[in-house]
Amino acid sequence: MKKLPLSVSPETVILAELNAADTAFVSGSALALKLGISRVAVWQYMEKLREQGFTFEAVRARGYRLLTRPAGLSATLIQSYRRDRVGAFPLELFTEIDSTNDEAARQLAAGREAPFGIIAQRQTKGRGRFGRSWHSESNGNLYASFAFRPRLEPARMQMFTLWMGASICDLIASFCRTTPGLKWPNDLLFDGRKAGGMLTEARMDADHIRDLVFGLGLNINTLPGCWPAELAERAVSLSEHTRQPIDLNKFTAALIGRVRQSYDRFVDGSYMATFADLWNCYDVLRNRPVAVLTHTQRVAGIALGIDDEGSFLVRTAAGKTERFRAGEVTLEKPTRLA
Repeated sequence: MKKLPLSVSPETVILAELNAADTAFVSGSALALKLGISRVAVWQYMEKLREQGFTFEAVRARGYRLLTRPAGLSATLIQSYRRDRVGAFPLELFTEIDSTNDEAARQLAAGREAPFGIIAQRQTKGRGRFGRSWHSESNGNLYASFAFRPRLEPARMQMFTLWMGASICDLIASFCRTTPGLKWPNDLLFDGRKAGGMLTEARMDADHIRDLVFGLGLNINTLPGCWPAELAERAVSLSEHTRQPIDLNKFTAALIGRVRQSYDRFVDGSYMATFADLWNCYDVLRNRPVAVLTHTQRVAGIALGIDDEGSFLVRTAAGKTERFRAGEVTLEKPTRLA
C-alpha cells in the first residue's frame, strides 16, 4: 500500500494563505515573510504544489493566485483547510489499503499515540456491521477511521456511535444544505437510500476501554449509474442527492474537526445536553412500522425512538415496549396495532 504524505509543511502554509485570499493575489514577499524563507524558496514550493496538481497564476509585482485544485483527495489541501480546526489531529492518507479500521487498530496495537486518523482513497476489504463488505472503490468517496484511547468504562460506549452519527448528520446538513437521516444504529440515509455507515470497534480491559476506532464510509461524489447493479437501488451519494459536486477535501477537513470535537464532548459528558434533540431531528424510524431481527427473534411493531442508554424501542401489537441494544432493523408495511 502506498502512503501519501500529510504534514504541516511550507506547501500547506502557502495553500492556506492562497485559500484565504480566494481570488485575490498573495505576494511572494508576504509568503516568504510568513514562512521565514527566501522568495526563491517560495517559488520552489510552488513548483512542488504544481507537481501535486495545483495550478496558479503568477504576475510580477502582484504575486500568486490559486486557479485550480486537485479533484481527488489531496493530503496538502486537507491540511491547509484544517489549520484552524479544533486541536491537533495527525492524519495519514493512503491511496489504497485493506481497511482503514484495521490499519488504525494495527497502529494502536503497535503503540502509536492517539488520537489520529486514517483516510483512504480505496479499500480492498472495507466492511460494515456483522462483517459485511462495504463497497470502497476509488470514486470520490470517503473512507476514514479515527483512533482514540478513551479510558472510559465500557457501559458508556453504547451511546458513542449514536452520538457520532447524530453529530455527523448535523455536519452534513450544514455543509450540504440538506437533511440526512439516521437509521438506528449506524446508517446514514437520504430518502431511504444508504449514503454512509459507521463502525465502532474497541479493545477492552476489565474496567475500561483501552483502544477505540471509529470508522466511517460515506458516499460523497459517486455519480448515478456508477454503482454496482446490486447497490443501484439502495445506495446514494451526497452529490447525487444534492445534484451538485461536493468539495471532498474541504468536507474531509470539516469532518476531522467535527469528529475531534464530538469525541471530546462525549468524553467530558457535555454531549448529553444536545444529543436527544439531534437524534430526534434526524431519526428516520420514529413512529414508523419496523421489524427488529436479533440472533434469537424477530419483533415487529412501531418504532418509538431510543432511550437514555441508546437502546432501540419498539411498541408491539400487544402494546408491550421492547428494548434492543443490538439488531437489524427494517421498515415494514403499516399494520393496525391493538
